[in-house]
Amino acid sequence: MILNRDALLDIEPIENMSRTKNVYKGLSWGLTECGYDIRINQDITMFLGRRFKLASSIERFNLPKHVMGRVLNKSTWARLGVDASMTTNIEPGWKGYLTIELRYSKILPIKIPKGTGIAQIIFEEIACPVAYQGKYQNQANSPVSAIMKK
Repeated sequence: MILNRDALLDIEPIENMSRTKNVYKGLSWGLTECGYDIRINQDITMFLGRRFKLASSIERFNLPKHVMGRVLNKSTWARLGVDASMTTNIEPGWKGYLTIELRYSKILPIKIPKGTGIAQIIFEEIACPVAYQGKYQNQANSPVSAIMKK
């Protein structure tokens, strides 16, 4: 079951969640009709030859053990050739700032300003609560590169 507005406010899977939809530099962020639009924490420029970039969210997640998150594109960025949906699902019980994998499919340079909405998170309730205990728990507020286990 998808959790929206009132359910999200009750469980607060994001610390200090905005209770409303807001607009910054022409793009929405905050609580939406069926999810939450997160913001990017860095100024990003992408162009031909540099089509992949890591960024991080301004928002800090604290998912309950019975909730997962799906990362989806915002349609405005998708129409401009930016794909933020490469980021994996957010596991139940995961905490930290989300590293966002951005892919760009066009040629002309594009700038993504810090603080703008970059992706939408859809939250879903899972049947059996579990807790994430992996290597990305409590990620810092900066992009985290792949961690390879030895």
